[in-house]
Formats: sequence, structure tokens, C-alpha cells
Amino acid sequence: MLIDQIWTGSALRNFNYLVACPATGQALAVDPLDHQGCLARARSRGWEITHILNTHHHADHIGGNRPLIEATGAQLLAHARADIQGIDRGLRAGDVVRVGASVELLVLDTPGHTLSHVCLLAQSEPAALLSGDTLFHAGVGNCLHGGDPQALWDTFVAQLFELPDDVRVYPGHDYLAHNLRFTLELEPENQRARELLDNLPAVDAEPVITTIGLEREINTFFRLDVPTVIRRLRASRPALSEHPTPQEVFLQLRALRNLW
Repeated sequence: MLIDQIWTGSALRNFNYLVACPATGQALAVDPLDHQGCLARARSRGWEITHILNTHHHADHIGGNRPLIEATGAQLLAHARADIQGIDRGLRAGDVVRVGASVELLVLDTPGHTLSHVCLLAQSEPAALLSGDTLFHAGVGNCLHGGDPQALWDTFVAQLFELPDDVRVYPGHDYLAHNLRFTLELEPENQRARELLDNLPAVDAEPVITTIGLEREINTFFRLDVPTVIRRLRASRPALSEHPTPQEVFLQLRALRNLW
């Protein structure tokens, strides 16, 4: 399985992805806002886009569906309850998306950013998570446009926190620099986050890929029991209880991040 990350240059800093079978050249386009970029990348690799998958229904993730389908005849896949026109296959938790001879992606039902959101887990080598707007590098998705913070917490505690450290993370947007600054606001002594921020590529189009193991080090939403995080969070969110649960810390962090 091959994964190509495509930098769209959009105002919202979107990533698109092509997931391809090296044996057949068939490929899946994930959230193809930049349909021309996806087509150009596929042509340069000698791949044929046979499937399109939307992680959720927001316009910056489905905006390229129609022209890409018109250009390729690809089938459209999305959450079975997603408000997206023209879905050929509705996805549910536990489904497997197959492309070509080697691509097998397990569908995770991951509500939170929206109530109908899927992530895709490749359990092959290398293991990978196409996380849409649920998990970002050093952050998590907001819940401001049809989402629910409690559902987001449930998604993380039941699914994403349980993933192995070696799973590579491929999110829907590049918010890494800003998210690292948020981490350092809550945990100034986090040297791993500081080193990563200080050494980010100067060019946006140059990809940075993290792993779940690295997220446990740099992503505040994975570091819910760190005393410094709790203390500094309470300074901004005085309603935080004296001995907060991980769930309470997560929800208060998400509320704080909305304003940050």
C-alpha cells in the first residue's frame, strides 16, 4: 500500500490523499478538495483513481467530488448517515474498504467533529490512520459545526487512545505549528514539542508525518494526567474540579482550544 499526501494550498490548509495498490495501480482519493491536484498526482504515478472516500460532509472535504467523479468514474464512499450527495457505498464501523489487490482499510466510526465521521485504519505495514478532522498532528478536531465534544471524547477513549504507537497519522489539515504552540502553552517544559516546532519545514508543501507514539508525547489531548497541563488549564478554566478526570480535562481543553 502506498499513501501520497497532497498539499492543497487552501485557506484551511487541507491535505488530500491518494492510497494506492502498487500491484494494480488502482487508487482511492480521500477528501479530494483539490481534484486537479489529485488527478495530476495520479497521472504522474501511473495510478487510476477508482474510489473516492469522504471522511465527513464539510464542504472543504467534498468540494472536489463531482469533477473527480466526472473525470474518473470513481465510486463514492462515505459514512452511511453522511449528508453527501451521490454516495455509492455507505460505510459503517467494521466495514473494510478494498482497493486493488493489496489495500485494505478498516472503517472506524468516529463521531465528534461531526456526528457522521469515519477514519480509516490500515493495519498493514506501515500501519496508518487516515484521520480526517478527528485527530490532527498535535491536536484534535473542533466540534463547532455539527459536532459534539462528548462524542469526540468517546471516540478517543474507546478507539484512538487504544491504537499502537507505530500507527502513522495522516490528518485532513496541517495545523501542526499552531497545535504545538497550544501544547507549549499548557506544558512549557515539553521539550519534544519544542524541538519539533523549532525544526518544522520552511515549506508548507513538505509533509510531516507523526505516529500515535509521537502524539502521546506532543499532543495535549493525549496528556490528560500531566500535572502542569492540569494546573495551567485550571488557570484558564477555573471551573475545573480539584481532581479532574481525564474526560473532564479533555473536554475543558477542547473548550479552551476553541478560544485560543
